Amino acid sequence: MRGGRRAGRGTVVVHLFLEEPAQASTARAGFVVSKAIGNAVVRNKVRRRLRHLVRPLLADLPAGSLLVVRALPPASEASFATLGGDLAAALAAARKPRRPR
Repeated sequence: MRGGRRAGRGTVVVHLFLEEPAQASTARAGFVVSKAIGNAVVRNKVRRRLRHLVRPLLADLPAGSLLVVRALPPASEASFATLGGDLAAALAAARKPRRPR
């Protein structure tokens, strides 16, 4: 993920790798929900919510893209709308081209 882009918002951090591998498949997503979020019930609830929110966003990404969504501790108490807004904003920020240094 070093070659990718990272953007964070209040409840999530998004790592996006846009370069296409040799065999371009559909965009894929992975989720990191650590024990800092809460017990197993809370972690699975956050993971299910994120998976549901990411599914329609994958269609907008180029083929072969890799997306990793890392939940932050405030995600355990966030509403579905808050998670969705933070995820969309972080993904939009990660997709923007970098400014030259």
